[in-house]
Order: sequence, then C-alpha cells, then structure tokens
Amino acid sequence: MFEIRGLRSTIEGKEILKGFDLSIQGGQVHAIMGPNGTGKSTLASSIMGHPKYEVTEGEVYLEGDNVLEMGVDERARAGLFLAMQYPSEIAGVTNADFLRSAINVRRGEGREISLIKFIRLMEARMKELDMSFEFMHRYLNEGFSGGEKKRNEILQMMMLEPKLVILDEIDSGLDIDALKIVAAGVNAMRDKERSFLIITHYQRLLNYIRPDFVHVMMQGRIVKSGGPELAERLEAEGYDWVKEELGIADETVGQTQEETGGCLS
Repeated sequence: MFEIRGLRSTIEGKEILKGFDLSIQGGQVHAIMGPNGTGKSTLASSIMGHPKYEVTEGEVYLEGDNVLEMGVDERARAGLFLAMQYPSEIAGVTNADFLRSAINVRRGEGREISLIKFIRLMEARMKELDMSFEFMHRYLNEGFSGGEKKRNEILQMMMLEPKLVILDEIDSGLDIDALKIVAAGVNAMRDKERSFLIITHYQRLLNYIRPDFVHVMMQGRIVKSGGPELAERLEAEGYDWVKEELGIADETVGQTQEETGGCLS
C-alpha cells in the first residue's frame, strides 16, 4: 500500500536520509524508534513534501502513485496525513472551518459534506477524544496546551480518514490519561485499508497502540527490524546493544540538532 525505496533527503546541502527503505501493507502499523539526530522527523517531513527538505534520490509510492511527483496538497488529498510533532497555530481560522474545508476538498465538488452532518460527526469524534465542544469555534491550535494540540491532530485524522497516517512523536508532552485517549482514537481508526507509521522515542505509546513491526533508525536509515518485543528490549536496554551488534560508532547523521534547527529527531 505504501512503499519507500532508497530515499535520500538533504537540508541545506546536508544529507539526512541515506537510502531509507520501508514497505507497509494495508492495515499494518509500523513503529520507527531511534535516538535523537537519526533522521526520524526528517523522514516524515520528506514524505509530506516540506519545502526545507530536498529529496535527491529514491521513490515513494502510495497505492502505486508516485508521491514525490505531487504537491503537498495533492499528497494530502491522495490520503497521506501527518500528525506533526509541533502543530502550527493559525489565528482567524476556527477548528470547524478548517476541518470542513479540508473534508470538502478531499470529497470534491458536488460531494461536499452538509453542515448538519459535519457538526454531528465532529461532535461525536470530539466526545471520543474527551474534547470540549468549544474547541470547534476556537482558532486552530491558538492558545492550546501541548496536549490539546496533540488531541487536535488526532481529531483531524479521525475526521479526514486518510489512507496512511504518520504520527510524529504524538506522545511527547502527554500525561498518561491523555496518552490513553489519543491511543484509543488511533485504535478506533485501525482497519484493513488504513495503515500507520508511528515515530516515537518511547515504548510506552506502543503499550496502547500495538505495532505489527518495529524498526530502529540510525544514520538516516533502518538498521534493524522486529516485532513488538524489539521495542520492549529498547525500552529496557537502550540502543547501545544495537550499535555494538552492528558496529555503529555514531548513530546520528553526523550533525547535532542545533545545526539543523532541531529538525533531525
């Protein structure tokens, strides 16, 4: 359903992704773990077409269509969705207006969602996420706490119903109760047609969202893969055993986060 072949990506002339390969079948959940500075968030941004990142080599396919030939909006309409690590605040645009416009663009002219159906759907989804209905009328992420922004990202996912969901450290900054609610929202969306790519530092999220596969990312590519037990071992023992097993001296892409504005994690 989704395939990445030999992806290489640079920022300001520095190569971050160095031949990244991954294949995801419909209905699967894949988790990517790794230390800071290994290229995990760069992967998410490159897939979605962030203008700061230049893909220099490789291919990315969603259901056979070449994602790299699409604009960012086209990728979203095709069914890609990114729950961002640091969601932007947009003043003057309410949550409801933003989501209804996004849904209608995906549906296409003549197939727009009615206002009544939209409100009922949004209220039902917000109830599942334990969100106050007042968030419908608040400006997008403006004044939201970190946890509220993360729930809002999951709300957008539930409303837009994408084909491939990328969660970029959606668990960061969440307390255990909020984490359970976010995980429940993700699990409610799992089906045979929808797939997930979860980027996380911590195994605790994977206690609630059970992955089919876990991958360790170092030096801008996947270096080791396994099942859920791999995440449990990483939580217990850290990454040193992986580096020792594979003869990796420096797991990063050779740069500090500060050199690239904190974009490498």
